[in-house]
Amino acid sequence: MTTRRILTSIAIALISIAAMAQGGILPELKREKPDMEQIRRETHDRTSPYYYPRLMEEFERNDTVMKLDKFRRLYLGYTFQEDYSPYRSGDHPLTYNPTGKPSREMCDSIIANARRALDDNPFDLRQMMMMTNALREKGQTNLAKIWQYKLNYLLMAIVSTGTGEDEDHAWYVIDPQHEYVLLNMMNYFVDDHVFYDPYYEYITVTDASGRRLGGFYFNIHHMLEEYYRKHPDETE
Repeated sequence: MTTRRILTSIAIALISIAAMAQGGILPELKREKPDMEQIRRETHDRTSPYYYPRLMEEFERNDTVMKLDKFRRLYLGYTFQEDYSPYRSGDHPLTYNPTGKPSREMCDSIIANARRALDDNPFDLRQMMMMTNALREKGQTNLAKIWQYKLNYLLMAIVSTGTGEDEDHAWYVIDPQHEYVLLNMMNYFVDDHVFYDPYYEYITVTDASGRRLGGFYFNIHHMLEEYYRKHPDETE
């Protein structure tokens, strides 16, 4: 099964995320290009409300207290953490049941695999989506709602960085897969992507009938910067 089909199936399953876009929540978000240097300072300052260890501790609690300002620093500030590794190859492939509604045993497997993946990469949005759906299928509604909240706000953090309409208003992402998750959430099908120097990706999309709808720009500046900093041999 292709990545596109898996992501599409996941996005269809998570109706409440799509409802954010259709219900007008995403268009109403304030769009502000992030000051990455300011975020670096804030997330390293022990006296700041955005000090990264505290943000992560708050994120990992099973509640829905965090708001968008903290989710922006949590998401974008991850690029300044030593365990951040862009373009890492995942050791936890998606557990997926292509036959339809997953059994209880399959849900348990999906949840266990997703938890291991999220322990390794707390922003593996695909695994987060799979786990949320599996929790809902098992009837663990309250926990599913908490993970849905986290997922929604992480995606909103991306959307809040721009409009995606051009390079100056490109969306910032910290993982290339997040580009696809976001666009699938918005009910688009990814058609192709092109890299533009110095650090932009342009992804073209279609609707369900295959009609071309243009594309969106993503800023991967800090993702590339951190990758080459940690893998200097790749620049040779």
